[in-house]
Amino acid sequence: MEIFGIPLQAMLSQLLLGLVNGSFYAMLSLGLAIIFGLLNVINFAHGALYMMGAFFAWMGLSYLGVNYWVMLVAAPLLVGVFGMIIERTMLRWLYKLDHLYGLLLTFGITLLLEGLFRSVYGVSGQPYSVPDALSGAFNLGFMIMPKYRAWVVLASIVVCLLTWFVIEKTKLGAYLRAGTENPKLVEAFGINVPLMVTLTYGFGVALAAFAGVLAAPVVQISPLMGSNLIIVVFAVVVIGGMGSILGSILSGLGLGVIEGFTRVFYPELSATVVFIIMAIVLMIRPAGLFGKEK
Repeated sequence: MEIFGIPLQAMLSQLLLGLVNGSFYAMLSLGLAIIFGLLNVINFAHGALYMMGAFFAWMGLSYLGVNYWVMLVAAPLLVGVFGMIIERTMLRWLYKLDHLYGLLLTFGITLLLEGLFRSVYGVSGQPYSVPDALSGAFNLGFMIMPKYRAWVVLASIVVCLLTWFVIEKTKLGAYLRAGTENPKLVEAFGINVPLMVTLTYGFGVALAAFAGVLAAPVVQISPLMGSNLIIVVFAVVVIGGMGSILGSILSGLGLGVIEGFTRVFYPELSATVVFIIMAIVLMIRPAGLFGKEK
């Protein structure tokens, strides 16, 4: 069976690939949206922290024999703690300054982390095998679906939706939003706003590390894996609306699928289709699809 001259199996395989890429876009842009929406910081170090998550998973297995499932929890925790140290020692002094200062600081952190990992491991990339429980594939009749890629899509959607629910629909999320808009009022209720801000940044970068561990068996783990992805993720955040949690999730998944289909119909455009969509969205709605006009 063919659609527009393209075999159905080829289209479905690209749809799955698009969903996998979209899952990474969604998780990374979600972390960026949380940090920008609640802390008002443009976190350019997000890609480097995504890379750290993948490297921690590889180091856990290579040096300590710690399996994938343990590192899926441990790596985000480690990167989250590292992120909290960055927030406490450096970022907290920049909140009242222009966005440019936070961007330059996190860009410098990116260069430092990439340089450190490159000096130790080079740029060739490290392989990470798929865990035994997720090896193999499902035969759906019309296509073969690798189990691990299905797991990536499922895990990222569940984590994204849980994060959205906590921030938008729970009392904790209300405290977070109120603490960034009117910290003195929230502190009057006995809530430690600086600690809440630190934990929020830690959680945002932990999402990037979680995406890095998910990506480890899919891509070659290298110091540059984050910088190759972060520009696209920033475009996804802009399309969804800076600071919009739901916008980041839906835009990430949707743009991944669009990118996948573009590879089928017009491969030459697949590397730039996200930026073309971003330009169109900004012309029509400068605040993004789900952003709020100021």
